[in-house]
Amino acid sequence: MEGVPSTGETGPAGPTGPPPSSEAARALREMLRVAGDTRAALARRLGIGATDAAAIDHLISSPEPLGPVELGNRLGIRSASATTLVDRLVRAGHVARAPHPYDRRRLSLQVTEHAVGEVLEALRPMLVGVDRAVARLTPEQAEATAAFLREVADVMRDYVATAPDEPGPPRPPRDVRD
Repeated sequence: MEGVPSTGETGPAGPTGPPPSSEAARALREMLRVAGDTRAALARRLGIGATDAAAIDHLISSPEPLGPVELGNRLGIRSASATTLVDRLVRAGHVARAPHPYDRRRLSLQVTEHAVGEVLEALRPMLVGVDRAVARLTPEQAEATAAFLREVADVMRDYVATAPDEPGPPRPPRDVRD
């Protein structure tokens, strides 16, 4: 595995070597850790479970229409659990079933306008804070930050896309003396 330069250095960081690190990489990892806490906080603010919030997030952010099976796959849950989840979201008024736009035999799931409004209202304090942080940047800093975040998102999408569909065998424990 090739290491990704993070401080201007180049060269491999072998599988047993330390991962590349820089202040920016550490800050990004911290932001990603907090993102999980943010989803849980959003769920609490909306009065729904974390899986329900994750489902709404997937449905809002997906570029293509999702049906119950695709949603279940993204959440890592079985078909029966996905059906139960979708039924719960429909009853709560967060999601509506609609004909799939490309395949009349299938259904797609759409987040209701009411749910989008609730999500945006629940996120408002965080979004206002992010806007304040961005406002403190110079236009050049804001442009560089946006480019950096888009590139990191591409790296993360590649990482997700190349992951195996099923978990592999457990790795043997590492000898700490190595």
